[in-house]
Parts: sequence; C-alpha cells; structure tokens
Amino acid sequence: MVTGGSRSGKSGFALETAKRFGGPRTFLATAQAHDHEMKQRIEAHRRSRPAGWSVVEEPADVVNALRTVLAVSGPVAGVVIVDCVTIWISNLILKYEAFGEADAAAKALELADAANGSPAGVIVVTNEVGSGIVPDNPLARRFRDCAGRANQVLAREATEVHLCVSGIPISIKRRRRSVR
Repeated sequence: MVTGGSRSGKSGFALETAKRFGGPRTFLATAQAHDHEMKQRIEAHRRSRPAGWSVVEEPADVVNALRTVLAVSGPVAGVVIVDCVTIWISNLILKYEAFGEADAAAKALELADAANGSPAGVIVVTNEVGSGIVPDNPLARRFRDCAGRANQVLAREATEVHLCVSGIPISIKRRRRSVR
C-alpha cells in the first residue's frame, strides 16, 4: 500500500516499486473523466506509465476487476497497481446513497483478500485523508470517514505500507507475506 497526500509522489513511487516484479504488468485505474480538468489528469497519468503495461479502467467494481486480472495472469506472478482507492471510494459513495464506513471496510477487505490470495504483487495507491481538517459538509465528512476506514483495513492487511511526503517515500510497515 502506498499512501500520502495529494501530489505527494504516490503513483510515481508505486510505478518504481512495480519494477521489482517480473511478468505481466497491469494498471487498474479507478478515475472517471466527468469534466475537462479530470480528463487532463487522467491523460497525464496515462503518459506517465511505462510502455508495455495493460490498463483496466474500472470505477466501481474494482474487486472483481482485480480478481479477473489476477485470474488471467494465472501462475505467472506479475504486478497490478490499483490507483486509487480514494477515487474508488468516492465513486461508490456517489453510486450508492447509503454507502458508509462499514461498506468501505468490507470492500477494502475484499480487495485485500483478492490481492493476498494471488502470487502476483498488488500495489494499492490511496490518499491519506486523516491529516486534514474536519470537512464542513456531511458528504465530505462521509467521504473522509469511508476512505479513512478503507485505508485502515488495507494498511492492516498489507505486507508493506509506504507513506509519501513531498516526493519522499517513507516505509512505515514491512512484514513477510502470510496466508490467512
């Protein structure tokens, strides 16, 4: 798991970390281009990816998309970058009016289970949302709470967690991968 604030270098660090893995490389993108500015951001991310990567764009059903990618790779290890969890959570909140913290935790656990059950490396990118101020409206607070809960679950289940601050990655958790 790679976390940090906006523009902290998370995606770049995830791409750099992915170089440790051989085999097929897949980028699972969760963003949607609802406006011109977001379309430009998505294009910039596309240009930053190295050649030879497969791309799967899935805004909501990320767990099944990951399972499909991992099933296709079969016994070949490879690596998948899921970028990013906070956009995914935002998509789910906007899609399902009653989506809350328990739902976010359950989705995060499903994602972690899919990742941990595979020989492939899975790098999950997410924004750290707990370092800012308390948002001034209910939707923003729900987003912060859901994303924060999902991040806690993913960090607990991850074998490694890195925090990026101003382009500098800091390792905050490392343990050997174990099967639950």
